[in-house]
Amino acid sequence: MTSITDTSELRKYLETYDGPEVRIMEVCGTHTHEIFRQGIRNFLSPKINLISGPGCPVCVTPASYIDEAVYLALEKGCTITTFGDLVRVPGNVKSLQQARAEGGKVKVVYSPIDAEKYAKDHPEEQVVFLSVGFETTTPSDVISVQNAIRDKIDNFALLTANKTMPGAYEAMASSTDAYLYPGHVHAIIGTQLCKDMAERGVSGTIAGFTGEELLTALGITVMKLAEGKPFFVNAYPRVVTDAGSPAACAIVDKYLKPCDAEWRGIGMIPDSGVELKDEYAAYDARKKHSIPKMEYEKKTGCKCGNVLQGQIKPNQCPLFGKVCNPDHPVGACMVSDEGACSAFYMYGGQS
Repeated sequence: MTSITDTSELRKYLETYDGPEVRIMEVCGTHTHEIFRQGIRNFLSPKINLISGPGCPVCVTPASYIDEAVYLALEKGCTITTFGDLVRVPGNVKSLQQARAEGGKVKVVYSPIDAEKYAKDHPEEQVVFLSVGFETTTPSDVISVQNAIRDKIDNFALLTANKTMPGAYEAMASSTDAYLYPGHVHAIIGTQLCKDMAERGVSGTIAGFTGEELLTALGITVMKLAEGKPFFVNAYPRVVTDAGSPAACAIVDKYLKPCDAEWRGIGMIPDSGVELKDEYAAYDARKKHSIPKMEYEKKTGCKCGNVLQGQIKPNQCPLFGKVCNPDHPVGACMVSDEGACSAFYMYGGQS
């Protein structure tokens, strides 16, 4: 077996691999972009098929969530605080960018802590932070609630669309032969989940984010797949430990509880989301501002769902690069910097 520490040998192995065809899903959008940026796709054997999965939190946030945020801005007069990539994501009716043009107050912030501080400094405004993300960012979202309780402010709330990866791993397992697990997620939750998945026959390798780390993780994954047995390898041990971050997990468990969650293009996955516990309802925007259920669904022809499930590549969507591009995105996968469609468009639509 080729040394996993010799990157030149790993590259040669991946270039010349002639075993059974393998499908590897890079769950994380950052992995997708870095693999393109490093040119790794360009030299892989045609028998190694990389699939861009649902690891972009903006991409899997349902359009109805954007509708809720627009409702809060235009109907309830709330100040929406959010990361910049959500502003242009299309809802079923309009985007937050369009809502802002119609007089809604939408403020881009760098962290949920900044949003809570803004609420503290502007007690006359009802401030809502759009809490979207996976295990990596969820702890900082709940810290903003902890700070609001500490600061005794009552004009701050979260609109949650936080997702957890275990349900997605289970739901997508039939689409891939092995996962490239996202290193930052497992820096929080540890490795036990991956070990359990391997025992159930689902293989994967935790990968870092540099070109060398991704090359190593891909090499390990292809080699292990060639052995024909389910496996798990932590190829990012300098950051990911077996225990993860108990402190981060503890603060999430204190404020949040599991819930069913809708993933754009995939559907409802049981217990794959988190929401504020009942005792923190005062900071839950849906309850605090009585948001009605958003029923309307706009049909666009966008194939983001198929992309997120690994059924097609972005450039196989009929809208890709035509009516859908970064300047005029139809789907969330083209809006977000982590989106697969954005990566394919930015790097020339390579297969």
